[in-house]
Amino acid sequence: MNDNGYRDDLRSYLTGFILALVLTLVPFALVVWGGLAWGTIMAILGGFALVQMVVHLRYFLHIDLSRQKREDLQLILFSVLLLALMAVGTIWIMGNLATRM
Repeated sequence: MNDNGYRDDLRSYLTGFILALVLTLVPFALVVWGGLAWGTIMAILGGFALVQMVVHLRYFLHIDLSRQKREDLQLILFSVLLLALMAVGTIWIMGNLATRM
């Protein structure tokens, strides 16, 4: 068993876990304690959500910008695009139907 590889993987997973935990607890605390305007809290939540997605891609899925992993990243982004188009299209159609009723 390769001890250095195991330690590097463990360090990577622990770093990702700690970052994900912080990126979850800080927005939760902002919502619970309030004190900021609603729009500001939503902007902060959106920013933290984007950063957390990057942390998950990097530390848990091991997706980076290297040549070998670029195809995996493109596949994930294409899947997200398709899901977003389906969700937005469904909401658009349902909203249009609701206005016609």
